[in-house]
Amino acid sequence: MTTVQPSPSNHLPTASSARRPSSTGQLARSASVIGAATMTSRLLGLVRDQVLAYLFGAGNAMDAFYIGFRIPNLMRDLFAEGAMSAAFVPTFTRRLTAEGRARAWQLGNQLINALLVATGLFVLIGIIFAAPLVTLFAGQFSDIPGKLELTTTLTRIMLPFLSLVAIAAAFMGMLNSLQQFFTPALSPAMFNLAMIAGGFALVPAMPSLGLPPITGMAIAALVGGLGQVLLQWPALHRAGYRYRPMLNPRDPGLREILRLMGPGTLGLAAVQINLLVNTILATGEGTGAVSWLSYAFRLMYLPIGLFGVSIATAALPTLSRQAARQEPETMRRTISSGLRLMLMLNVPATFGLVALASPIVGLIFERGSFTAADTAATAAALTCYAPGLLGYSAVKIAVPSFFALRDSRTPALISVGSVGLNVALNLLLIQLMGYRGLALGTAIAALVNAATLLFFLQRRLDGLDGGRITMAFAKISAASALMAWAAFETERWLSAIWPDPGAWEQAIRLGTAIGIGLIVLASAARVFRIEEFDEVRHWLRGRLVTRRARA
Repeated sequence: MTTVQPSPSNHLPTASSARRPSSTGQLARSASVIGAATMTSRLLGLVRDQVLAYLFGAGNAMDAFYIGFRIPNLMRDLFAEGAMSAAFVPTFTRRLTAEGRARAWQLGNQLINALLVATGLFVLIGIIFAAPLVTLFAGQFSDIPGKLELTTTLTRIMLPFLSLVAIAAAFMGMLNSLQQFFTPALSPAMFNLAMIAGGFALVPAMPSLGLPPITGMAIAALVGGLGQVLLQWPALHRAGYRYRPMLNPRDPGLREILRLMGPGTLGLAAVQINLLVNTILATGEGTGAVSWLSYAFRLMYLPIGLFGVSIATAALPTLSRQAARQEPETMRRTISSGLRLMLMLNVPATFGLVALASPIVGLIFERGSFTAADTAATAAALTCYAPGLLGYSAVKIAVPSFFALRDSRTPALISVGSVGLNVALNLLLIQLMGYRGLALGTAIAALVNAATLLFFLQRRLDGLDGGRITMAFAKISAASALMAWAAFETERWLSAIWPDPGAWEQAIRLGTAIGIGLIVLASAARVFRIEEFDEVRHWLRGRLVTRRARA
């Protein structure tokens, strides 16, 4: 394991550098570009889940769909937001910086063709052996006539999604290396749009073709995967990329990516493997448990998608350049800034999800086939998942930092330990709390995983500004607790006024509670002098002034 040495170019700040915005401010700006696109995608994702909940609730068809999509979706999460991007971006950035775009495009083509071969083989094997594969994951579905067979059919339909999303992830990595963040972050919106359209256009048509209605959503998933590729292609083409059917396994850049991806997949896989473990164990908890956990996890993952992924995506190219230039001090500042910004955004989100779990789930999902009992069950799972939000977000910053240092072994070993801990906790807690124990066990494992990664990362870099991060966490947690108390009490008071609200009254009630909570958060942040809150606030104010000036 090599140690990053200080670069001779690290001087005391000059007058010009003193005028540069802080690392936190720079990350906030880059993350906000990604966050704007990601927010669009995530909001469409909520609409997609609303469509699914309205049409299918938390019944057998929805359980079958979630199991059928779990395998390609696991690969999607690892590719699009995980090991491939974290391994590819630093390698592509180094080649782009040192050898120019032509050589970088060659590396991109090498990777795309390698992915097509590997995922194509996996998809073919998966389609052939779908029945035993599904039985391995959801053998308990055989207790309900037709449920296991439906899950197998949906799995076969959706497996090719893996190849499409792998190509989309390679496109995303190249564009991010070129500091183009908006289009790649927006590309998942195409998947959500396809799913929403499928709910209205394909689902009603399936019975006339002799197919279960849920089959329409499986077909829509494939269309959405293709849309993610097509949306990014024009931007990549304008940047100079041209596809070439070339594959040289001896290419040193490709070998480095694959070398990092092997253990690197394990390094970032803990969250997704733990989610897979939850899904498998939940199949034995009766109809609805798989769906309740899936709905809850998607709600909990919304802040991660908006904030954790955005910050990590913005930081990775910067960390890669700093590691290539051997600048450990600037790396420490970048990672510290990313972690503190993540805390400022995700600690309040965690407290808010716990305080307002039931009204959030009720407003978003409780209509059509989704009942009040489903709301209560999903909210209980969301409350148990929420504490792990900080762990999930921190992992998305810590693991790519190891990758930038060309160390994929450390996060891989830690991830294996995290998966083992999650399995042990889930087997224990499911006996005590049922399906809710699966959510809580995963949250605890995520926090332990993140804490261990950060411990070894600070040793690798001789510190991570730990005192400043700890102080920021304490202040933000105190402010967030006040926010959550204010929001909870406001929502409870309004519930007494509107005991049986319609959709609009629910929205007003929840919106008012959130608004009061944010006012309390802002006030507490000012009292506690939370620097990260000021960074975000000043930047947003600057953006508004700029937009008004342009208008």
